[in-house]
This record gives sequence, C-alpha cells and structure tokens, in this order.
Amino acid sequence: MNPMGLVPTLQEEDGWALWESNTICRFLCNTEAPDSPIYPRDARQRAAVETWMDWTLGHLTAPMVTIFFTHVRLPEPERDWKAEAKAREDAGRLWCIIEKQLEGQRFLCGDDLTLADIALGCWVHRWHVLPIERPSLPNLRALYDTLLTRPGFTRHVALPLS
Repeated sequence: MNPMGLVPTLQEEDGWALWESNTICRFLCNTEAPDSPIYPRDARQRAAVETWMDWTLGHLTAPMVTIFFTHVRLPEPERDWKAEAKAREDAGRLWCIIEKQLEGQRFLCGDDLTLADIALGCWVHRWHVLPIERPSLPNLRALYDTLLTRPGFTRHVALPLS
C-alpha cells in the first residue's frame, strides 16, 4: 500500500490508500472534522500549522531517527556513537527553536492544540524519555507535560520505546 514500505498507511474500503503521517492527519481533519480548531480554516493560521508540520519532517526527524535507532533499535555492534552525538547536537539546536516558539504560549501555534503539536508529539516524547543528555528546555517540557494530560497521547504516543 505504501511505496516506501512503511507505516502509517490509511486504506479506505474501496482500496484507495494514503500514506505519510502528516498527509493522513490533514486528510482526516478535512474529511472527519473540517471545522476542528486543530486544523484551522483561516489560511494564515493553517499555513502556520503546516509550516511546523513540515519543519518537523524536514528538519527534526532525521537527527531524532538517528538518536532513536542508536539507543533503541540497533544492536550494540551496529551503533555509531559518533553519528549519535552529532544527531543529538543537531536535535538540541532544533529543540531550542521549538523552545523559543513556545515562549508565552501553550502550543506551537498559540494556546490551542493543533496538528502541528500532534505531528511533533512523538518526537517530544522520545526526546524526553531516551537515555540521553539534553539541554534544559522548560517550555518544551511544559508542552510535553501538557500532552501527557491528553488521553489520546498517553494511549497512543507516550508508550515505552521499542
């Protein structure tokens, strides 16, 4: 269903399939909850949400995957600790961008949860539970603590790493 051979993939009853997590989130909001504030209708607000969703994929995902795989998925002989250290340094700089964005607000795009926070959420969880050194980022920690109050986040995202 997914030409990349990955999950997630959403398949409709008629066989139509959609892949890429952020695209699936947008599709579900557009089809199931078109008036939901998590994906604003206002063009500028929506663009801000999409910017952070794209930023997560385009910038944060690569170093976070390296860190995650090094600590969780790869057998010890395959772990590249030099690459992990570089990825952790890169991720730390990127998390500082999020830290600044969160100044004075609860979520990435203001005081209301949006798809931007949902897209970032799994990386926020991993950043906080991986056995790594990380800079003190109180705004990011506050976002994580807020996400931990949401039943969907605790049920589907804030799980043991595997």
